[in-house]
Amino acid sequence: MRPAIFSFCSDPDVLDTFRWFSCYLTNGVHWSFYLSFLKVLALLAVTAPVALGFGFAGAMAARSHFPPLSWLGKGYIAVVRGVPDIAFFMFFVIALDQAFEWTRHKILCPDWTDPIRQGNDFLVCQAAKLPLGSSPEWMHETYGFFLAVITFSIVFGAFAANVLFGGMRAVPHAQLETAEAYGMSRRQTFWRVLVPQMWVYALPGLSNLWMVLIKATPLLFLLGVEDIVYWARELGGTKTSKFTAYPHGDWRMWYFLFLLVFYLGMTRVSEIGLEKLMRRLAHGQATSGGELLRKETTA
Repeated sequence: MRPAIFSFCSDPDVLDTFRWFSCYLTNGVHWSFYLSFLKVLALLAVTAPVALGFGFAGAMAARSHFPPLSWLGKGYIAVVRGVPDIAFFMFFVIALDQAFEWTRHKILCPDWTDPIRQGNDFLVCQAAKLPLGSSPEWMHETYGFFLAVITFSIVFGAFAANVLFGGMRAVPHAQLETAEAYGMSRRQTFWRVLVPQMWVYALPGLSNLWMVLIKATPLLFLLGVEDIVYWARELGGTKTSKFTAYPHGDWRMWYFLFLLVFYLGMTRVSEIGLEKLMRRLAHGQATSGGELLRKETTA
């Protein structure tokens, strides 16, 4: 006899169809799909401030009066921005992972005599593996997430550094000269005059960068993270009764349509939040946005 699940799956009754979809959308695999949305949101929440920190450090280095530091900052901006994101993601993650394992290998396995690099193979002792083969699954996922945060932060930090560097240069030089004339040191001028005014000039570029970061999250699959695109492709593909209790045809279009709605919702919420932030930062500033706010409040 056919299992009961197939009888009501093929039944045109609305109640049975509802029951089938209720069971289908709440099985264990779909919960992994739903949790992958939390992974994307967590990546954005962690990566954005870390990338902004990389960008701020890069911008400070680029405008430094110490030539080697200035070259380092400008080199970081130019090199990372000049490399295609997908190539950087595929190369850098492997290099970073091998750097970690090589360091651990040298510390934990000093008696190892075989060469680590053997042709295309990278061989280290078992104790140096990251994570260890005996580690639980959550450690493997956490390590992959950590590599993703570092990679995204370095890439988008370079773009943020370029935006912040431009924002620093957009602050009227007369403001800095006035601060120095009042006896402020170079450090005081930087933190009390330049940085507070820089954000209003940098925010439009940072807003665009935030939108690009949202759209770049599907690249997580290149880093071995089971993201929403991975699960949408896996769940939406054709499934037969031989492999699942919930057989269906090719539903990838519906899954990716759901992702489309999710990303459009994310960008719309971001637009509203960034617009409010821009209005707050522009208030009282001698910019076109600040002047518009002044006219609105005095009208």
